[in-house]
Amino acid sequence: MTEAGNTRTRRLIEAVAATIIEHTGELTELDSAIGDGDHGQNMKRGMTAILDDLDAIAAKPLPEALKAAGTQLVMKVGGASGPLYGTLFMALGKEIAPDPTRDDLTHAFAAAIEAVKVRGKSDAGQKTMLDVLVPVCEALRNGGSAREIDEAAEKARDATRDMQAQKGRASFLRERSIGHIDPGARSSQLMIAAVIDVLGEGA
Repeated sequence: MTEAGNTRTRRLIEAVAATIIEHTGELTELDSAIGDGDHGQNMKRGMTAILDDLDAIAAKPLPEALKAAGTQLVMKVGGASGPLYGTLFMALGKEIAPDPTRDDLTHAFAAAIEAVKVRGKSDAGQKTMLDVLVPVCEALRNGGSAREIDEAAEKARDATRDMQAQKGRASFLRERSIGHIDPGARSSQLMIAAVIDVLGEGA
């Protein structure tokens, strides 16, 4: 892996982790409305573990770096988020090329989303992180620009406000879950935004 590749991997992972940590309070507030209230702190714990091991992770080829980050999330993040985000990162690492083209990225991202669906026994439309990931994948597959992908993620995040939760603790609230943005959708959108910010219009 080239030095430029190592640097890009480091910047991507660091940006995603730092963005989630920065929004810990917001994620906690969103989850407090319809869940256990621990999404923010759980995600912060996982992302902090990634940053603590950043030198070792970023020194790996991109596929192995993603797998290592996913492993940290599985080990450090509690609740449902750890296994789901861990699965996303590890499956992405399993499928992605070391120096991916857009087509490579689209294929790997789609495969990672399918792995999350299987792990969570869920699909888009159930007020989860998938309600952001699936539209983002579609925008990527359809040739959307970085700005269009970013906008698709934001629109998808906001759309979860009007959904009734069908998974997790939020589902116990039934119609009372309507009117709140899903915390997993928000954390997914934050990660997408961080990646786009690093990659820029070349995404």
